[in-house]
Amino acid sequence: MAYNLLKGKKGIIFGALNEQSIAWKVAQRAVQEGAEIVLSNAPIALRMGELNKLAEECNAPVIGADVTSNDDINNLFIKTQEHFGGGVDFILHSIGMSINVRKSVPYPENNYDFTHKGFDISALSLHRILQAAMKHDAINEWGSVLALSYIAAQRYFPGYNDMSDNKAVLESIARNFGYEYGIKKHVRVNTISQSPTRTTAGSGVKGFDGFIDFAEKMSPLGNADADQCADYCVSMFSDLTKMVTMQNLFHDGGFSFTGVTQAVIDQMGK
Repeated sequence: MAYNLLKGKKGIIFGALNEQSIAWKVAQRAVQEGAEIVLSNAPIALRMGELNKLAEECNAPVIGADVTSNDDINNLFIKTQEHFGGGVDFILHSIGMSINVRKSVPYPENNYDFTHKGFDISALSLHRILQAAMKHDAINEWGSVLALSYIAAQRYFPGYNDMSDNKAVLESIARNFGYEYGIKKHVRVNTISQSPTRTTAGSGVKGFDGFIDFAEKMSPLGNADADQCADYCVSMFSDLTKMVTMQNLFHDGGFSFTGVTQAVIDQMGK
């Protein structure tokens, strides 16, 4: 069911890769709620070809951008403003990658060249995007920026590796820019700490299915899926949440504030 929550609004969705992607679901929901969007991803993701299917469905242009490149990000905002004839009202940052995870390098033995690359893509990219948006005055008054995070930013999870560090910095950047952009133009910046979700990125973490099963047992409402996350993102892009900023918002069925559940106790007792 659509409520026209984003009627007349325009936005950029970073990171849609395939139908499993949370960003893919957010793009679909945003358009269903009346928004016009631009899709962006790294050149290597564009070569995979699946984003064209989403672009056609959403009647959205695709503007490639390597988020580690200031030139690419500046070009993205210039072309987006040309396309819309002005600024955007919302941005989704759904970007994350760890070479250490992909290559199964244990955290104590991290390859620092890999670490720097993953940090640049997963965390510093949010700073680059917001810096460029501010420079080009690309986000309209009372706009909303969201970045997707995970509770491993605060707690240890085996195998999540340097992505934990990346998510912690991502949340810090959102807080800092939430203040700076809020003072400048009433733009709000938040992170959403989502339940473990079966996406292409998540599947790269060793034992991720175990994360999902454990979280399901530890969450009074169960895990939030990608479609439900898209609903939450739409509400955060809408005018109904204009005074929410600088927050890390847990969207995890209650997992983050549950000490233990009977299901876990019963499992441990077997």
